Amino acid sequence: MNKLIVILGPTSSGKTDLSIKLAKKFNGEIVSADSRQIYKGMDIGSGKVTKKEMAGIPHYLLDVANPKRRFSVAQYQKLAIKVVKDIQKRGKIPFLVGGTGFYIQSIVDGIIIPEVKPDWKLREKLEKLTTEQMFEKLEKLDPKRAKLIDLHNPRRLVRALEIVLKTGHPVPQFNESKASTKFDVLQIGVTKSKNELKNRIEKRVTKRLENNAMINEIKKLHKTLSWKRLEEFGLEYRFVAQYLQNKISYEEMKDRIKIESGQYAKRQMTWFKRDARIKWIKNYKTSEKLIKKFL
Repeated sequence: MNKLIVILGPTSSGKTDLSIKLAKKFNGEIVSADSRQIYKGMDIGSGKVTKKEMAGIPHYLLDVANPKRRFSVAQYQKLAIKVVKDIQKRGKIPFLVGGTGFYIQSIVDGIIIPEVKPDWKLREKLEKLTTEQMFEKLEKLDPKRAKLIDLHNPRRLVRALEIVLKTGHPVPQFNESKASTKFDVLQIGVTKSKNELKNRIEKRVTKRLENNAMINEIKKLHKTLSWKRLEEFGLEYRFVAQYLQNKISYEEMKDRIKIESGQYAKRQMTWFKRDARIKWIKNYKTSEKLIKKFL
């Protein structure tokens, strides 16, 4: 049994609910492919599934890393492959679920990710540049990666530049002809109209800010993490951290999270649309049919 089902899509598209429903139906277990949900203590801001929402379905690769330390794609790939194989060994179906394109691609295509050790001197030098300067540099050295990166995320920019400068090669990209067939994969993409996605993002931001839940989470994280580190996580973490430092108002924080989440969803779709193997669906019934045929 070498089957792997991937449920992917942009932020707020409803991947989590769909994957739990499908895992229940098809004797599955879920492996997270989300670059912020791997961190302990980052629950509300990253939209981590709760115990109640899991509905008894085992979930893996949540809360496996300390947010004080950087966690690389190479580390994720190693852990995820091990978990997927273990689920298969037990006669269950692994569902890889998330929106971090690079994480998903590292498993689906088994791309070789250079194990580039942190070069602190180089990082120090790069961190002196503004995000705009780093982005310009990356555009010259690795235009493909620049197109897909969060250009406001200094952590991602530094890492992408570090890889290309240390190896002399761009960050590995998707290449269908080189796709390794380690797993027999079905990729299902959850799609929503622009307007629906916008509404879902707005609702989600409002819900996360209710009773100061997300603000309290980030205050708690700040006991062990610097503001700079919190801002590196982007989206909610960046803007709530800025609000707590009195850099922006509450309303501005709320608006910026909504706008940036929309732009992030756009970048996710740009990444996914390069892969012609993804089957895009609009409802549960279609995904059920696709899986029945696949299994």
